Amino acid sequence: MSEFRLALEVPGWTWWCYTRHLGLVVGLSSVASVQRLVTVNWTQDIDPVVATASEVVVLAARIALVVLVWRIAVAGRTFRWGAGREFARRHWRSLVWQVVFLGVAFAVFEVLAEHVVSALLPPSARQTYLAVLLFLKNPTIIALTFLWWIGIVRQTFTEASARPVGSELPG
Repeated sequence: MSEFRLALEVPGWTWWCYTRHLGLVVGLSSVASVQRLVTVNWTQDIDPVVATASEVVVLAARIALVVLVWRIAVAGRTFRWGAGREFARRHWRSLVWQVVFLGVAFAVFEVLAEHVVSALLPPSARQTYLAVLLFLKNPTIIALTFLWWIGIVRQTFTEASARPVGSELPG
């Protein structure tokens, strides 16, 4: 198998996990979406204590998302540090492809969408643009990025265990 094709397994698994567990991912990501929409759009109207408390709630929702998706990712798999060393030694080119993929996503969705497009807007529209963009990015781009990182760790550090026939998780 080519290293490029091996690297493509991670976004493939990421998309499978995202669509298969859409309610979980979007539900927990919506906590951050709503919080960002409110705090970015009405920053001056929110008490700093409330803003800080809302950040704690967002952090808790994101931790819950990572923990639950991690449990999904490693179901039927064995985690081994040695597998990671071996994978990195044998498939370092695949890991370089992961860096390229994530770098392109960062350039498009962070640099271009948040900074370049925002700078092209009139100052009066920037705050609303950013609030709406973050509202949309949380259940999509940000959630997919969390899943992607989990997918990289899954591919690198786990090995498929003997699974019962009819198991739902892809190899």
